Amino acid sequence: MAKYLVTGGAGFIGSNSVEKLLELGHDVRVVDNLSTGKFDNIKHHIKEIDFICGDLSDMKIAKSSVEGIEYIIHLAAIPSVSRSIEDPISTNQSIVTATLNLFNAAKEEKSVNRIVQAVSSSAYGDTLVLPKKEDMVPNPLSPYAVAKLTQEYYAKAFYNVFGLEVLSLRYFNIFGKKQDPFSFYSAVIPKFITQMLKGERPTIFGDGTISRDFTYIDNVVDANLKAITCKWPGHSEVINIGCGERITLNELISNLNIILKTNLEPIYGEPKVGDVKHSLADIKKAREILGYDVIVEVNEGLALLCEYLKNN
Repeated sequence: MAKYLVTGGAGFIGSNSVEKLLELGHDVRVVDNLSTGKFDNIKHHIKEIDFICGDLSDMKIAKSSVEGIEYIIHLAAIPSVSRSIEDPISTNQSIVTATLNLFNAAKEEKSVNRIVQAVSSSAYGDTLVLPKKEDMVPNPLSPYAVAKLTQEYYAKAFYNVFGLEVLSLRYFNIFGKKQDPFSFYSAVIPKFITQMLKGERPTIFGDGTISRDFTYIDNVVDANLKAITCKWPGHSEVINIGCGERITLNELISNLNIILKTNLEPIYGEPKVGDVKHSLADIKKAREILGYDVIVEVNEGLALLCEYLKNN
């Protein structure tokens, strides 16, 4: 079995990825500074993994993290548009500086075969053209989107100059188990479900016509592993990971009411600065290069998360 590093491995996507890698029998190292990740997410596996509590913006941490590693799933970041608007400096440090350090350490560590990194559909900005295709001109609207786009450019540069294999996966609105519903910056789906389980009306920022390509976590974990093992496409690719369908926030609330057997009308607030209006992934390239397909549809994922949050 292979030796993997999962950066941000105590976070939402990271801890789900760690679970899957362990299930498959791989050796796993996790690096996380626990600024947004939670130790609780990995504590059940702490004896099975090599855990480094540290920040990749520290080059010493980056170098020690990649020692002897064959494959890297790079997820470390402060993942919030609104937080990046409040504090662009720390967002840049957690994404751009951390990524540059990791890539530099990896190209010096001869054992590293490939890196798969999480980037973001926010790179597309508020273009009216749907679905979003990877060859569209980027139009980032927030410091977070700029930082994630910079990761993509560094991936291309490190392959072109140093031959470091990096695939960049543009995630579309991921939701699922271990996602924090209580943070001010948390994603809408776990926040809505938690409110509705308590009989509270969920708050939508805007008129509810914003639409998203919501993607259940299992699809993303599967895409990460397929990106590690797929045939190298010849250059550092950017690849959408989503479901290829979208629903509005109003439709989301309606679907959750059906699943939870509630009848809660949303409260509408002012739209958030930096939010894009519509998001929909073209996943043709993911299918062609990775052999990716949707394994959990949106409503099935909503039902799974509702059940998880009821029990946790």
